[in-house]
Amino acid sequence: MSKSKFEASLETGVHHRLQSLAGTWQGITKTWFEPNVLADESEMTGRIKSILGGRFLLHEYQGSLNGKPFEGIAIYGFDIANNNFQIAWIDSFHMGTGTMLSNGTPTENGFSVLGQYSVPEYPNPWNWRTVAELQDADTLVITAYNISPEGQEDKATETIYKRVG
Repeated sequence: MSKSKFEASLETGVHHRLQSLAGTWQGITKTWFEPNVLADESEMTGRIKSILGGRFLLHEYQGSLNGKPFEGIAIYGFDIANNNFQIAWIDSFHMGTGTMLSNGTPTENGFSVLGQYSVPEYPNPWNWRTVAELQDADTLVITAYNISPEGQEDKATETIYKRVG
């Protein structure tokens, strides 16, 4: 009996690589609100676990921003049928009460996705690009870039995680 596309992906494909992100992580998150002006640098803890039989990963994280606690959740997945990486992201600071949905492509050691959000004081939506790279078995870097309606892209956050479990 032949394997399904998902079973094959879980064994040696994108889903297999995705599973390598699972674990307990600790690190530092840097945040910028203006280009090249570091606004905050603080500790971050995260737990990434496989859910729904390896179809998705659930990333739960906690940290602080300017001395105030915040937390977030992201669900990472790869849609085999459409060859598309997908993320649903919520947190208690950046997203407020909204959910950002992002789509993109797998990379050799992670993924790169693009989402969109609105800011009431600006008539046009902004983009948010998230790149996750497993630099080695115990180092995960998640970097997000804010992209203005005019196309100006600037680093917004960077978390450098070390595996602790």
